[in-house]
Parts: sequence; C-alpha cells; structure tokens
Amino acid sequence: MSEKNGSSGAKPDVDALRAEIEQTRTELGETVQALAAKADVKARAREQVEQTKQRAREQVEQTKQRVMAQAAEATGKVRDAALVASDKVRQTAGQASATARDAVAEAGEKAQGTTYQVRRSPLPVGPVLIGVMALVGVILIVRGRRR
Repeated sequence: MSEKNGSSGAKPDVDALRAEIEQTRTELGETVQALAAKADVKARAREQVEQTKQRAREQVEQTKQRVMAQAAEATGKVRDAALVASDKVRQTAGQASATARDAVAEAGEKAQGTTYQVRRSPLPVGPVLIGVMALVGVILIVRGRRR
C-alpha cells in the first residue's frame, strides 16, 4: 500500500498512515457508489425517462413557438389579402353601380321614346282583340283534341 512499507526499516508515520487509509476509504466509497449506481437499473431507467421527458418538453416548446410564428405570419398575409380583395370589391361595386345607373337611364330614355311612338301611332284595339280571341280559340281546340 505504502511506499514506506517495505525495504526501509523505519516505522511509518502514524498520521501519514491514517491519511492514506482515509484516502483509500474515500476512493473505495466512491467506487462502491459508482458500482451501486450502475447496478440500480430502476434509478437509471427513471433518469433516462426524465431526460427523455425534458427533451420532449423542449421540442414541444420549440415547435409551439415555430407554429405560433407561422400562424402570425399567415394571419398577416390573410389580412393583407383581405384588404386587397376588399378594395377590389369596392372598386368593382362602384363600377357596377355606375354601369347600372347608366343602363337605367338608357332604359328610361328608350321607354319614353317607345311611349311616345305608341301614343303617336296607336294600334287599333278591335283587330288586336279579335286576334287574341282567335289565338285562344285555336289553343283550346288543340288541347281538346289531345284528350
């Protein structure tokens, strides 16, 4: 154990021996603890499970942060697209409104023109009524033959 134990005939110092024994006990205790830790499968498994859980929590947090950032970015893009679409709808609605006003005005002018023409040269009411009655008679006769 000691270099002093051996060929020299001097007695080793008692304090030095005690210190050496204490150091050996400490080393032996550490070795026993290391072997016990390796032999304790449950504790090693628990430690491994805890490490795995911690890694999973970290990955979940990182993924959560990435998803939230992407969602915020997508929300911004959707908001921008909605504003552009809203502007286009307003512009198109304005154009449609103007076109409808123009069409109504044109239809009103044509109706006035047609009214003027009808008043200027009215159709004879008698011949028109006779024609409508003849048409109704023909329809009734045709329907009667089908039955």
